[in-house]
Amino acid sequence: MKRIEIFDSTLRDGAQGEGISFSVEDKLAITSALDELGVAYIEAGNPGSNPKDLEFFTRAGNLRHAKLCAFGSTRRAGNSVEKDANVLSLEQAGTPAVAIFGKSWDLHVTDVIRTSLDENLNMIRETIAYFKTRGREVIFDAEHFFDGYAENKDYAFAALRAACEGGADVLCLCDTRGAAYLTDIGAAVADICRTFGRRVAIHCHNDTGMAVAGSMVAVDAGAAQVQGTLLGIGERCGNTNLATIIANLQTKRGFSCVPDEQLAQLTPTVRRVAEIANVTLAGDAPYVGKSAFAHKGGMHIDGVMKLPRSFEHIDPDAVGNERRFLLSEVSGRTTVLAAVQRIDPTLTKDSPEVKAVVARIKELEFEGYQFEGAQATVELLIRKVLGVYKPFFELEQYKIIGEQPPVGGRSDTAVIRLRAFGKSEISAAQGDGPVHALDIALKKALTVFYPAVQHIRLTDYKVRVMESRSATASKVRVLIETTDGTASWTTVGVSTDIIAASWIALVDSIEYKLTRDEL
Repeated sequence: MKRIEIFDSTLRDGAQGEGISFSVEDKLAITSALDELGVAYIEAGNPGSNPKDLEFFTRAGNLRHAKLCAFGSTRRAGNSVEKDANVLSLEQAGTPAVAIFGKSWDLHVTDVIRTSLDENLNMIRETIAYFKTRGREVIFDAEHFFDGYAENKDYAFAALRAACEGGADVLCLCDTRGAAYLTDIGAAVADICRTFGRRVAIHCHNDTGMAVAGSMVAVDAGAAQVQGTLLGIGERCGNTNLATIIANLQTKRGFSCVPDEQLAQLTPTVRRVAEIANVTLAGDAPYVGKSAFAHKGGMHIDGVMKLPRSFEHIDPDAVGNERRFLLSEVSGRTTVLAAVQRIDPTLTKDSPEVKAVVARIKELEFEGYQFEGAQATVELLIRKVLGVYKPFFELEQYKIIGEQPPVGGRSDTAVIRLRAFGKSEISAAQGDGPVHALDIALKKALTVFYPAVQHIRLTDYKVRVMESRSATASKVRVLIETTDGTASWTTVGVSTDIIAASWIALVDSIEYKLTRDEL
């Protein structure tokens, strides 16, 4: 199997995405997750740009699988490489690999950094040579390569030639504007692979929605390394989504990107990194999204149950995801059976227990429940009907106290008394609204009995009014999405009281977590 090196830039390029900010602890945690997944390189930042990145490099230490890589520019025009502050900070980072970016589009040389074309080539050559004499692996990031290749191919080649003369190990062709078309990427990469005796890397941005496709084309043309970010986050429209690339190359093209035994950790790793980055992972994300293997249509579900590959392009277990059958008002017993058999595989479509589950679902849907997006509530419902449900605690009482104007930004207080293991526990908490206060107080009380509860948090909260004609007395449906940093799940509650509906969904979200932990 041909090895394709995965170069992850979540901590550098990903951090340039709007709304993304990593603390040093965040960066260390993401580094650990990426290293466990088995990527080849982790580009962790520019030590010359801020003290936070420099602190990270002093604390990162040695990794098991990946090479840590510091990122920075060539020396400045007119500067001595030995006295250039950016170069010295890169050296101080002490990483085994460095990524040096330099201009390969003559427009940027003359109009942006405003130096001569020859001086730019000297900057590339001398900076790379400096790090090679100090035993570092050097990846040369040819900025705006495809633009330069299209407008002045000779100069774009000259920039790569200067990098090779300096001793660069890898020539990375960057589609910095994200504008290169697929056929242009393929032709240029093939040309470089034929011309230069170096490993070639591809670095795409997603401004035209083709970063993954462009990277795949580059690999077909001979690229040996793909750069991007695990979630596809990055400046403007983001970077190549490495989760998709890894799965595509490994399952569709037979390349080795991460160790085979680690591919099943792809989905948990993506979700862990998304949690740290405080990014909501799109449900329809290929391979790793919660909807990637979700089936709703009756014919699809029937086909998957008979022969999974009839509607699924890979086994979801291969990438650490799971198959889901979505229940709705049009679901039949076949759909319900799939969910029931995950709990009791001995039951059949004609079993009275399955009929009882169908009847209970229809009864609750008549009351306003919707189970399509609430698989956790469905599992608990099935366990209750089958008689295998275990209640983890009993509510004795809760009280909500609201006051306006808010004091210290907190407008509500929740007081809860519950019982578990024969003992009562009382807790109180203030929150930004009644549901927030209730959530905090509930977890505070339960952590005494179940420490795992402290690791879960709400990531989404949706309210749907069911009967608008009843105005403020309308029945509402509350959907809550919860995560423990590895998995995520959704629960639902319905009531004419929005707090009561929220309580139902909150309790289900916690009981689902505790139930799964015991399995």
